[in-house]
Amino acid sequence: MQQIVLASGNKGKLAEFAQLLAAYGVKILPQSQFNVSEVAETGTTFVENAIIKARHAAQITGLPAIADDSGLEVDLLSGAPGIYSARYAGENAKDQDNVLKLLETLKNNPAPRSARFQCILVYMRHSADPTPIICQASWEGQIDFEQRGENGHGYDPIFVPEHLDCSAAQMSSEAKNAVSHRGKALVQLIAAMKEKGVFTDGNAQ
Repeated sequence: MQQIVLASGNKGKLAEFAQLLAAYGVKILPQSQFNVSEVAETGTTFVENAIIKARHAAQITGLPAIADDSGLEVDLLSGAPGIYSARYAGENAKDQDNVLKLLETLKNNPAPRSARFQCILVYMRHSADPTPIICQASWEGQIDFEQRGENGHGYDPIFVPEHLDCSAAQMSSEAKNAVSHRGKALVQLIAAMKEKGVFTDGNAQ
């Protein structure tokens, strides 16, 4: 079975990637298994940060790496929290801290409070890969006024996807993967990896 390291310590992301790539005979390993340290996300865009993380994980582990850089853009906040989504409430902020800060920041703004999740996925064959695969997808919706649901992670409890009346945290993993920014970006990534010969449909179980 082919092994690819995921340049993230987020258990929610690991579960999503493992579930979606298992059918292709790919085993996703967390970078924590190799004691890969967190790398400073010094980029100014999602793309730059994803490349930084993928290169770092590939360099330390010697394995191909996938990195995800994603975040929430709120139109009323000119696209914030954006690349700072994971640390919106501070460097060591937990998901709940970030959610509460965003609700507080938007408390005087009536609906609609349009927003979208953005996801950039990068696949690097090795740390010196000059042509990494880069995929991007978004998920449109609105910011709710209260938290709902226990599934998902990050801002899912306050994100209401377009055309739905539930939060992302109230969706099943299967339903979310079919329409989410990460799910759509991963479909693109799988297609691109097939095209590049990383794996084929013959790997599917």
